[in-house]
Amino acid sequence: MAKKKYRIFGITSRFLMLIVAALLALSYLSIVINPAKLWPVSLSGIFYVPLMTVNLLLLLWAFKRRSKSFVIPLLALIPSFFFIGRYVQLPSESADDQPVSGEVVKIISWNVGRFALHDSNTGINTSAQCVDSIFSFIRQQDPDIICLQEFSIANAEKVKSYLKHRFKDYTAEYYLFPDARNSFGNLTLSRLPVEGKGRIRFEESANLAIYTDHLAGDRHFRVYNCHFESYNISMTGLVRAVATRDSTVMAQTGTKVKRSITRRPKQVDQVFNDIENCPVDAFVCGDFNDNPMSYTYYRMTRDRKDAFVEAGKGFGATYSLLWPMLRIDYVLFPENGRALSHHIPRVPYSDHYPVITEIEL
Repeated sequence: MAKKKYRIFGITSRFLMLIVAALLALSYLSIVINPAKLWPVSLSGIFYVPLMTVNLLLLLWAFKRRSKSFVIPLLALIPSFFFIGRYVQLPSESADDQPVSGEVVKIISWNVGRFALHDSNTGINTSAQCVDSIFSFIRQQDPDIICLQEFSIANAEKVKSYLKHRFKDYTAEYYLFPDARNSFGNLTLSRLPVEGKGRIRFEESANLAIYTDHLAGDRHFRVYNCHFESYNISMTGLVRAVATRDSTVMAQTGTKVKRSITRRPKQVDQVFNDIENCPVDAFVCGDFNDNPMSYTYYRMTRDRKDAFVEAGKGFGATYSLLWPMLRIDYVLFPENGRALSHHIPRVPYSDHYPVITEIEL
């Protein structure tokens, strides 16, 4: 009887290993499969970190039991050696110690969440205080280019004078959507000469991309400030709905997830096609609302390097509510450039953390 139970347990454990391994393998495929055509595959990419962790635990468990089934999670984990660097980077030789021969541009990309985060731990209890804290932090970093997503202002007619007062040495380019209470959208600030600008509107969406053409020394380049389709999900509301078994909220959440996943590839392709026709080197910054195991990341990193992969240290997560799992904010730069530094300060002024990087052109 005991032998029979052991056999059943062994079969069940192998079956579990096969399922988890298959899901991890599917997450690898999620980077090349367009979710607009097969959206459920993207879910495996979203859960890449948990799936990898479970496979690793199963591998250790199988080793401990001296079970031959260790081969299943081991084979599933091998491709992760090529992908884990998109999420976490070990300390390495500092780029600061290497000689710099070209122009260096310091960039900040940050989703400021409409300045709506009121964190009692920081004493911030009004939107105005949140704005002051964010702008003060940015000025301390002394960047050359600032890319903000979900920038918000009550009076859009006074935005130029407002920004001139806040960032007097910077040129501001932006596109804002009017709302019932304020206007919000993308904002790019630059203290480098701006030679041109434009925007890319996304169909049936309050998200967009704007771009600005810059000159640093004798180098011309373009910066895309992107905010791809959001999930528009309240994490606290979702947790509450699961706890109370509110099927209506959970169904609405599922609809929002599907809509976001299927809209993003079209928006990514719009930006990518514009980049293909860009006559100068292109940087891509912003809130992608997608993790590194995604079609979005795979598409946007074509002919570009990831500043975190090149110069980051530790966890690359940028979304505070699911730290250290979720990385959705990026600075990508041309292949002929070099990342000198990359930082993600865990400051409490938005639900996103800022991405700060220095790039040698």
